[in-house]
Amino acid sequence: MLGRPANPSSRWKPLAGVCLLLLVAGLLSACGSVKYYSQAAGGHFKLMRARQPIEQLLADEQTDPELRQKLQTLQQARAFATANLLLPENDSYSSYVETGRTAVTWNVVAAGEFSLSPLTWCFPVAGCVSYRGYFDKMDAEHYAATLKRKHYDVSVGGATAYSTLGWFDDPVLDTMLRGGDTRYVGTLFHELAHQVLYVKDDSNFNEAFATFVERIGVRAWLASRQESERIAAYDASQQRVEDFVHLLRQSRDSLQSLYEQELPAAEMRQAKQRVFEDLRSRYQSLKQSWGGFTGYDNWFRRELNNARLVAVSTYRRNVPAFQAMYKQVDQDMAAFYELAREVADLPFAERQQRLEDYLSEASGD
Repeated sequence: MLGRPANPSSRWKPLAGVCLLLLVAGLLSACGSVKYYSQAAGGHFKLMRARQPIEQLLADEQTDPELRQKLQTLQQARAFATANLLLPENDSYSSYVETGRTAVTWNVVAAGEFSLSPLTWCFPVAGCVSYRGYFDKMDAEHYAATLKRKHYDVSVGGATAYSTLGWFDDPVLDTMLRGGDTRYVGTLFHELAHQVLYVKDDSNFNEAFATFVERIGVRAWLASRQESERIAAYDASQQRVEDFVHLLRQSRDSLQSLYEQELPAAEMRQAKQRVFEDLRSRYQSLKQSWGGFTGYDNWFRRELNNARLVAVSTYRRNVPAFQAMYKQVDQDMAAFYELAREVADLPFAERQQRLEDYLSEASGD
């Protein structure tokens, strides 16, 4: 299950455990921790049992008016996704679950103390991914603590949604519906995009692909509603995302150069801390260029470490590559999906090189 982050200003969505599929396939004894897979399967099937058909909720006069409006909007967006974005037409997101939670899953990302390479976990079906998810926050924090004791940098974040890649009819969750409609409609497009294309062992490809589909999908959806002013506002929000990612990329580059040096550990830690202090300072300057926009303040209130930079990079670094692919096929969605599949089918090293080529092309535009 691919999870959606709870913080609206940091849209990075770690995995919540496709391992429940292993239970269905009878593969539990073949891999990993029984306890971990059991919590993933148990949490998922609890949600499945709680599903209510959206059509019934809309027909019920007792349904909360605000919820009704959001579900109606999602229904319209779901139809738009099939007709205009060529996203799967199935029963995913035709039901609703009231969880009463702040997040549906909590996800652990880790990297070495002096490394920007994420720790990965490998599962049949999903392959190797750079995050590990739990339905219980305490379980996630307990696992994170074990990694910290091994001197990893660790991040734990809540996810508001997830995808089972079409194996189950995923429901709309109350956690998805926080924030404005561009956020929850974007989440819908993102999760459906995972059903179109998913590459084992390549989180960076998968998340950037889905993020790109989300972005162009929201713009097209707003255009179909003749909401040009909102398109401008959405574009401005996406530009802030790109500014934020660029800010973090500069720190990643500084840290990468630092970690390549052969310095004593104590000296390395001090230099690492200075990079993160500089990041906080540069963020304050960036806020001023945004006119004081505070949407990323919560992200900076938490501890800064390698794992948090890794989580952002997973979602955003390759997005311009998919933009270049989309431009190459004259913004034809069917041709774009075909081209993306061609790249996905390449061996890992060739795929990475092709993405780098597209990134170079995008940066030259």
